[in-house]
Amino acid sequence: MEHIREIKISKPPLLDGAMPEDKREELLNYFHKTYDLYEKLFEIIIDEKSYYTRPEPLRHPLIFYYGHTATFYINKMILAKYINTRINPNFESMFAIGVDEMSWDDLDESNYQWPALNEVRAYRQEVRKTVDHFIRNMPLSLPINQDDPAWLILMGIEHERIHIETSSVIIRMLPIEEVQPTGNFWQACTSYGKAPDNCLVPVNGGEISLAKPNTDMTYGWDNEYGNSIETVESFSAAKYLTSNQEYLTFVEAGGYENPKFWTEEGKRWLSATGTKLPRFWLKKDGKYLQRNLLEIIELPLNWPVEVNYYEAKAFCNWKTIQTGKNIRLPKEAEWMLLRNMIQEDLPYWEKAPGNINLEYFASSCPIDMFETNGFYDIIGNVWQWSETPIDGFEGFKVHKLYDDFSTPTFDGRHILFKGGSWISTGNEALKSSRYAFRKHFYQHAGFRYIEATPLEQSLDHKAKENIYETDESLSQYLEFHYGHEYFSTKNFPKACVDACIEAVPKLSRKKALDLGCAVGRSSFELAKHFEHVIALDFSARFINEAVHLQNGETIAYNIKTEGNLFERRTISLKDFTTQQNAKKIEFLQGDACNLKPIYSGFDLIFAGNLIDRLYNPSLFLETIHKRLCPGGFLAITSPYTWLEEYTEIENWIGGKKIADQELNSFDGLSQILNKHFNLVKHEDIPFILRETKRKFQHTIADFSLWELK
Repeated sequence: MEHIREIKISKPPLLDGAMPEDKREELLNYFHKTYDLYEKLFEIIIDEKSYYTRPEPLRHPLIFYYGHTATFYINKMILAKYINTRINPNFESMFAIGVDEMSWDDLDESNYQWPALNEVRAYRQEVRKTVDHFIRNMPLSLPINQDDPAWLILMGIEHERIHIETSSVIIRMLPIEEVQPTGNFWQACTSYGKAPDNCLVPVNGGEISLAKPNTDMTYGWDNEYGNSIETVESFSAAKYLTSNQEYLTFVEAGGYENPKFWTEEGKRWLSATGTKLPRFWLKKDGKYLQRNLLEIIELPLNWPVEVNYYEAKAFCNWKTIQTGKNIRLPKEAEWMLLRNMIQEDLPYWEKAPGNINLEYFASSCPIDMFETNGFYDIIGNVWQWSETPIDGFEGFKVHKLYDDFSTPTFDGRHILFKGGSWISTGNEALKSSRYAFRKHFYQHAGFRYIEATPLEQSLDHKAKENIYETDESLSQYLEFHYGHEYFSTKNFPKACVDACIEAVPKLSRKKALDLGCAVGRSSFELAKHFEHVIALDFSARFINEAVHLQNGETIAYNIKTEGNLFERRTISLKDFTTQQNAKKIEFLQGDACNLKPIYSGFDLIFAGNLIDRLYNPSLFLETIHKRLCPGGFLAITSPYTWLEEYTEIENWIGGKKIADQELNSFDGLSQILNKHFNLVKHEDIPFILRETKRKFQHTIADFSLWELK
């Protein structure tokens, strides 16, 4: 029993300490406990076939998530150059990306040849050994900071702990006959009955800080840091989370049938899905039941209801009409006022002040079990939906090793929920945690309603308009791709695509691949000529801007004039192409040195200013021919600005001496490509990159076009 508790209940390591070797042991223990806990979750699946079905159509099958958390470690360690050898390149591509149904995720299951379960299990064990060895031998000093190897390890651990929760939601959607208990490990609460009557309790307003201090000694995700001080007006909040019993009154009052309670988006979701009940409710022989992780029970009326944002919002609108009060979900700052009533935080508490961190049950529990200052379940039991679309705080900085964690969600469509659930552990259980999902998504999430002044404006609009102006490189790229032409130099992405089309007018125009598409101008130019374009980039925040444009949104960004002065620019799709062409493009995230097998059969591949930013350009050049159709073409541009920051010297294909002989980059490129290609065109294409109003980079890229032999 103690061994079970040891695996289930853990506290994240602090970043500081007196002895580095003690911290190393703590990290090792936290890593193995996390790995064991993930394995324990998947043990409840009876049949291997269940790993390959999709109980949640908007997500991959469970086999993806089983492999995904392991590949995360290897891919990030490769990216950080802590290791240089992959364990299984195929797995580390297949299982790398595709967790949330972002605009650029590819959820066409026909494109995936999932491996056998025993292969993935063996792979996970190899990863465990690799990470264990790395932790035991990595340099370690205290306190751990964001540039340290130990930070990456914590990133991998906390990433896996997120997926302990998200995978449990998917498992909960499997048919009940496909899961089974595994001893006493996943014991649900057995206490249920009628719910207490809910009521509103006054909360005093005040000034509140939302951001995680840089001095905090627990691991944090990039969206948690920055500066955010808000003044909150007084309001009243529900004493309890909304129970199944309270929500049932909404259901039986025709809540799902009456459109006046639902937002316009909510109505479209209802119409598309035909939803009549919360996702984990069932109705059989006139009785309401609830599906938990491992069992179906009679609807526990005094447990919190679990719904998505649309449903929570509709209930609040119904409650407003019923009571004549302005009932809504809390904003992040309003919720934080409640959270501040609890003094303890993980990892400092002796015992959790709520049904969280797996310290009590493997399910929800009655809403009146955990009280603080007159409120119940301020944290734990279920996540609590808010009215706040996630966004970065002032001073937000993307973490260089995981730039696709936060920024893709800064789109106005991902709503924050707070407080954690019964299975939230590690960073998820911290006061500072900030997680968000799309409005139609289900987690172990419910809500607490409040009575407060109406929201002044659409919070969605605020977040949607916020394109990260503080990211100087992003603003420079937007200007480079879509801004003014300087010194009579043509737009570079357009000039490159035009050079390809002019050189081979008889080129088949079915399918093109834009590798290193950045913010997407070359992709939109290719779409003028090809029936279908796949556009890949490693940076999620770059792709995000291309997707905003593709969706018809206007992007605003600031470019520096001088010092701390900026000039505002706006761009939209209509400025350079048509919506019809834009629809031909699929923007996806990917690694050019580790492409998924599905990326093949192209008539043209364009790799713009890419090869001198790859960690292994030779690998890319030696294998890229496999991605082309017979008679296909490869176009490469590069200024050959080799930097050890991106590519270790031994992997440069030129710009260095070999056996006292100078090797320039085009000759090195040609030596590799001549095996499979004939050179068609070779020329210089200049480009201008604006830094300030009076400072520009004038660069000449080497352009070469190659025909497959």
